[in-house]
Amino acid sequence: MDQPVPREDLVKIVQAGIQAPSGCNSQSTSFVIVDDPDIIVQIRELVRMPAPAVITCIIDPTPVYKGTNFALEDCSAAVENMLLVITALGYASVWLDGAIRGVVGEKIGQLLNVPEGKKVQILLPIGVPEEQGTQRERKPFDERAWFNSYRR
Repeated sequence: MDQPVPREDLVKIVQAGIQAPSGCNSQSTSFVIVDDPDIIVQIRELVRMPAPAVITCIIDPTPVYKGTNFALEDCSAAVENMLLVITALGYASVWLDGAIRGVVGEKIGQLLNVPEGKKVQILLPIGVPEEQGTQRERKPFDERAWFNSYRR
């Protein structure tokens, strides 16, 4: 997974995140793309991440509509778009959120010069998979979706 990810692929991936919808078109998610090996090493000291590149998703929690912000929703939509492109390009990734909550996310934010008031929310490490993984089977439609009423 240490094979470099070309910048043109990283741009394609992040462009998909930029194109994601956002609440009130606030476009509250921004990104720091890290491919500098020295910075990757510093991030790896904070969180287990065996990848040659990482996309850092940064949210702006400023309210945009009646005192509400949609930062988490906006960021999630961007990440989903990016994960689809990552997969389509033949790379592997994982949505890292819980591992960077609190002090770890703050330290990553400081390392990447994230402005005060904004927050590192999600990391997407990206690399060429060492081996092909197997997808866990999904539950059937009728166990997860219904028409007109929730059923169990």
